[in-house]
Amino acid sequence: MSTSGIVYRPRRLRTTPRMRRLVAEHRLHAADLVLPLFVKEGITEPVPITSMPGQVQHTEATLGDAVEQAARAGLGGVMLFGIPAQRDATGSQADAPDGILQRAIRSAREAVAKVEAERPGTPGPVVMADTCLDEFTDHGHCGVLTPEGEVDNDATLERYATMAVAQARAGTEVVSPSGMMDGQVAVIRDALDDAGFENVSVLAYSAKYASPFYGPFREAVDSALQGDRRTYQMDAANGREGLREADLDLAEGADMVMVKPAGSYLDVLRGVADRSDVPVAAYQVSGEYAMIEAAAAHGWIDRRGAVLESVLGIKRAGADVILTYWALEIAEWLAETR
Repeated sequence: MSTSGIVYRPRRLRTTPRMRRLVAEHRLHAADLVLPLFVKEGITEPVPITSMPGQVQHTEATLGDAVEQAARAGLGGVMLFGIPAQRDATGSQADAPDGILQRAIRSAREAVAKVEAERPGTPGPVVMADTCLDEFTDHGHCGVLTPEGEVDNDATLERYATMAVAQARAGTEVVSPSGMMDGQVAVIRDALDDAGFENVSVLAYSAKYASPFYGPFREAVDSALQGDRRTYQMDAANGREGLREADLDLAEGADMVMVKPAGSYLDVLRGVADRSDVPVAAYQVSGEYAMIEAAAAHGWIDRRGAVLESVLGIKRAGADVILTYWALEIAEWLAETR
């Protein structure tokens, strides 16, 4: 290419690994990453999740070990999901003071404090909790059902409010409403403030799409769901609606907003990032993880290269925070290249 006699050769900036590193427009850092973790009540050994090779349902003891590992790897956060021994129609264990998720939060905070004490001045991961009823209900939906079997938005908001406060009392630093109920951020923010937890942040799952890529997650949480969640999760055809949902959550006081899944919705992620004045998260979901793992297991793709490219694409699309099941491995790989 030539302009006014000057020959421009873009390949000059690709000639060596050193040069490519110097001019890279986007970089991953361990602190960008959040590791989702599952803890199951009543088990004595971790249970492998067959559709998510390398992932497990943790015992309460091994959860603490996993959080310590995340802390030493420099991860930005851990997202906790609780799987109770008993479920019922209203998900009563979701806000039980000694429920499995509240116990997990306390254990995670203790693990973070332990590592921080060993390394003064180096922060550990932020402890986050999923604030939804689907793991706790015997019908598997994200809310309370009407007699007709539909999710009751306002009755569900009441449950989310008490669940958020229970999580805050247990020590979570971030509550994460993921049920896509209308008005959930405002109700949770008010409940937290009224209970004296003004400093607990709300990460809103703002644009959460009804997706087949959640399939392995349902094994991970022993989901009881029959049917689907399309009456409250979003339609894959709608991009502008995702932006509108994010706008609503921002107006209600969300401290962070999320797009989920990540890989199939990079356009929505970019749109949300362009309009948001708070940090934007994206969740690389279980199906995205399982696809790469399956292809790599067959030797069809380079596993490490595919993992890093997929996560870097999410970063490039505008995510400040990335939830990924590969968070620990990526942190290790990044440490190797420092």
